[in-house]
Amino acid sequence: MILVFGGNGQLGQELVRAGAAQEAPLVALSHAEADIAHADAVRDAIARHQPAVVVNAAGYTKVDLAESEPEAARAGNETGPAVLGAACAVARVPRIHISTDYVFDGAKPGAYLESDPVAPLGAYGRSKAAGEAALRAATPRHVIMRTSWVYGEFGTNFVKTMLRLAATRDELRVVADQRGCPTSTGDLARAILSIAPRLAAGDDVWGTYHFAGSGVTTFHGFACRIVAAQAPLTGRNPRVTAITTAEYPTPARRPANSELDSSLFARTFGIRARPWDEETDRITRALVGAEHGKAAHVA
Repeated sequence: MILVFGGNGQLGQELVRAGAAQEAPLVALSHAEADIAHADAVRDAIARHQPAVVVNAAGYTKVDLAESEPEAARAGNETGPAVLGAACAVARVPRIHISTDYVFDGAKPGAYLESDPVAPLGAYGRSKAAGEAALRAATPRHVIMRTSWVYGEFGTNFVKTMLRLAATRDELRVVADQRGCPTSTGDLARAILSIAPRLAAGDDVWGTYHFAGSGVTTFHGFACRIVAAQAPLTGRNPRVTAITTAEYPTPARRPANSELDSSLFARTFGIRARPWDEETDRITRALVGAEHGKAAHVA
């Protein structure tokens, strides 16, 4: 059985849906049911459910707010993984942990490899890098999956924001000098459920991997794809204007380059994420269809 912490987040909800579709034994606990920063709650959950694999889909994800509340970011992204890692080590349960491109500073010209040194720019990235280190120190039986620009049908994400703005505005001004690999929660969930049996069997595949959508784009390119996919369904076709990061200042600095090389994951597990543009079309149609109260055609 797979035990998911952070079951009420966008990835956690996707894992529940994917698990049900595959008839995979899976239990997802919300933050209210088990806060990963609380050792007693974590130990009790593991003892109660006796999982074969634990997935940590929980964490603090408010990138800008982390600059003014770093302690909260550390509790969710560093203390929590350390506590959960220690509990998994005692129970001898392998662990899958979700991390982020924000552990890098974005200065590298090409795609980031797992071996590249981390150099986070802000409080959120520092807390995620510290969480990775804490997990590695707590238990060797782990897989860390770094991903980027996550979006899907659940929770709050870039696709949903663009759809909301496209419904009311005639122009969307979107940053064009940050690039990355948009990654759907559907692909992430599929990958996690695929590798879980190998981890449960004790295969020697432990370590840190990158797993992100296939292909690279900018936030401006991402937004253009979303607007184009929704236009035939809504009749809305706002102009998408490219701007610079300097024209859209935020409390937290973002990496200019969030491209992740996912070839190690593909070689080890035989799984690649689908092309980001195809997944963006699919999820945009699904979200618009749900909003309009009708089933969207999903290829």
